[in-house]
Amino acid sequence: MKEWLRPTSFKRALFFMLSDILLSLITLYLAYELRFNFHIEARFFSSFGLVFGILTLFKILSLYLFRSYAVIWRFFSFADAKNIIKAHLFAYGLFTLAYVLFSESFTPFPRSVIVIDFFLSLIFIGSLRASKRVLTEGHGSSHVKPTLIVGVNSKTATMIQSAFKNEIDYYPIAIVSLTQKESSTHAYINNVKVYDFQELKSVIDEKGIRSAIITETLTQKALKALVDQLNALGIYEIKQVKLLGGEHEKLEDLSIEDLLARHPKDLDIELISTFIKDKSVLITGAGGSIGSEISRQCQYFGASSLILVDNSEFNLYQIGEQIPEATLKLLNVTERKSLDGLFAELRPDIVIHAAAYKHVPICEENKEAAVLNNVLGTKNVVDISIASEVSKLVIISTDKAVRPTNVMGATKRVTELYANNIESKATEIVSVRFGNVLGSSGSVIPKFKQQIESGGPVTVTHPEITRYFMLIPEACQLVLQTAAIAKGGELFILDMGEPIKIVDLAKQMIRLYGKEREVSIEFTGLRPGEKLYEELFLDESEEQTKYSSIFIAKSTVYDIESLSDDIESLLKSENKVEALQKIVPEFVRKD
Repeated sequence: MKEWLRPTSFKRALFFMLSDILLSLITLYLAYELRFNFHIEARFFSSFGLVFGILTLFKILSLYLFRSYAVIWRFFSFADAKNIIKAHLFAYGLFTLAYVLFSESFTPFPRSVIVIDFFLSLIFIGSLRASKRVLTEGHGSSHVKPTLIVGVNSKTATMIQSAFKNEIDYYPIAIVSLTQKESSTHAYINNVKVYDFQELKSVIDEKGIRSAIITETLTQKALKALVDQLNALGIYEIKQVKLLGGEHEKLEDLSIEDLLARHPKDLDIELISTFIKDKSVLITGAGGSIGSEISRQCQYFGASSLILVDNSEFNLYQIGEQIPEATLKLLNVTERKSLDGLFAELRPDIVIHAAAYKHVPICEENKEAAVLNNVLGTKNVVDISIASEVSKLVIISTDKAVRPTNVMGATKRVTELYANNIESKATEIVSVRFGNVLGSSGSVIPKFKQQIESGGPVTVTHPEITRYFMLIPEACQLVLQTAAIAKGGELFILDMGEPIKIVDLAKQMIRLYGKEREVSIEFTGLRPGEKLYEELFLDESEEQTKYSSIFIAKSTVYDIESLSDDIESLLKSENKVEALQKIVPEFVRKD
């Protein structure tokens, strides 16, 4: 029964057609009554049936030709009203022609009736079309938005069908084609007209469109250009149709990640799968942004077992809920004895060390904790991995380790030096350096979202500050791909594309929310230890791998005995900055 009541384009057209026939009967009879002041002589009714049949036939045909039966009831527009007027002019013109040619057949017939009926029919048929929109807008009950679909493909038809079935809160009333194919423009998909992209502005203005759904798969550059154009025309609510699992389509908000993320084209999924499949993998910092995604990726690629280590009970609980079969270990990597026991008990094949304190200002305020966690914690993981004959150890580093200006970056540079210079024996040790990931817990994006939603201002430290960005899943896949090709002792660098100005990121996010007039940007000044520009290479000497997204940095030789002694001194020193500068001479403070 519910299926029968579900609206379709055919049912809508049939409803309006039957309504128009009934309304035509009523208006013609009322026209006769008005013509004769409600006292009609019987002889004038002799031609009523003929007039009604011919006139109604012409009206139905004209309304069909002018696409009146394809109108979406709740979105009846001024353009649709004009089409009804055109259809009536055409229909009554045809009837007038028929009357002139065959006037004997209509005798007796009062010709003024046709003029009265013309206006009555316009009022009655037009009012029916406009009634639902008037009622819903008048009572504020319509939450369905008139929507533009961008792109002509199978997903376009799916979205229209979903709208007809009330499965989404968007109702497509126009489609624009991104191609120049004549076969697609000015055609119809499920009674929704396809326009050329050059007509975008006129379509949006004419039909009162407030939102858009993008069904095409576009390059990042093309997507950004399209979004900028839609924003300029007043469309800020933009959705994308995305595939889930390669099969199911889902309508999702267009995010800043879609516009700014770099999508590496050389991901080798087969290589990653071979590397992870049937291996026991231990991940430190497994509840963090990077660690949790690596955990999910390792599960996806078929790790035989997952050992998830974190010092945050809440973070460990969260990732454990997502991977219930994983072994959860609540401990700090600075706890050497506990870490030793864990490795001895579970004997992992691969270790991925993502545990670190990463927030620059917090590390500046808590130098002792930053050095202890980042340096001692990493040293423990490296030493125990070698002693346990772990097959491969992957250490997650950061672009802030290059010519560091803060404690966090300097501690990560120390760990790079230790990992690359220690005698690793049977363990292949690799460090992977990359920049910011979009959507991480420490990213500016969640902060900007909160500031925009609360009305602003959006705070940016400096108008010229830039950062590299990559999506978390793709960054983590590249980390695993890098680990798969590593031979041990390398410092790998991921190509993060071009750096992005943070102020441009803020402006784009404000535009996405449609709040350019309400939300301002405020510059607060660089925080302690913060750099204007991040770098990925210490110098220009790097080696290209067979993958364009992965480079090998030039090694920095540091006698391991001297480095171990310097690290011991660092851990005991009261002046952490001075001790760090001894190990990392390029560490220059910018207070």
